[in-house]
Amino acid sequence: MENNTNTLSVRSVLEKEKLTGGNNFLDWQRKQLHVIDIPPPGPLPEGATADEREAHTRDENDANDVACLMLATISAELQRQHVHMDAYTINEHLQSMFASQTRQERFNTSKSLFNCKRAASEPVGPHVLKMIGYIEYLETLGFPISPETGIDLILNSLNNKFTQFVVNYNMNEFDKTPTELLHMLRTYETNMKIAEPAPILMVGNKGKAKGKGKWKGKKKIGSDSTPKPKSGPKQAL
Repeated sequence: MENNTNTLSVRSVLEKEKLTGGNNFLDWQRKQLHVIDIPPPGPLPEGATADEREAHTRDENDANDVACLMLATISAELQRQHVHMDAYTINEHLQSMFASQTRQERFNTSKSLFNCKRAASEPVGPHVLKMIGYIEYLETLGFPISPETGIDLILNSLNNKFTQFVVNYNMNEFDKTPTELLHMLRTYETNMKIAEPAPILMVGNKGKAKGKGKWKGKKKIGSDSTPKPKSGPKQAL
């Protein structure tokens, strides 16, 4: 009976709290973070007002809803270990269980992010998108990078073709998000390609001499360049 009740509770919560991809993302995210970041509400004090009782009931319901959501997305073994815990305690326990894995993942991601360098022939778009992915993944691991640091890392990863862009960006003290910076860099890259001069095709004339001091043709008679000894007065016999 208990399993059936839990299943129905999880199903109803999933339907009620379903992320639709529309305008409810911020509300959905805010509710999850609010519940797992604070301990569950304790018992109500004696003489609590009607507003306090209403707020307490709302907090308890939110905690139960998110706990059901968390249990619905973990393995059966982990469900058995956490079924009687609230959302806050589940989150704390899971973090302690997987702390070493999280640290290693953070190290690997940070290493990849800090070592990012744009190759000479690599388009700037995929390069910056890769770095934004690393930055966002670190945040999901609980190690957020400030927007200013993220911008500095991206600018530092660019090669010499973007030196003037970096100088202008810092001089103008732009306050952009990494995504906004991505759009600026794509535009700059496009303008650079338009401004590049067309390559000049060098075509040699047929029969023209190639190489300094070389001449192909017949030698003229008497044009031997070897110096000949000057003839002096004949000696008497």
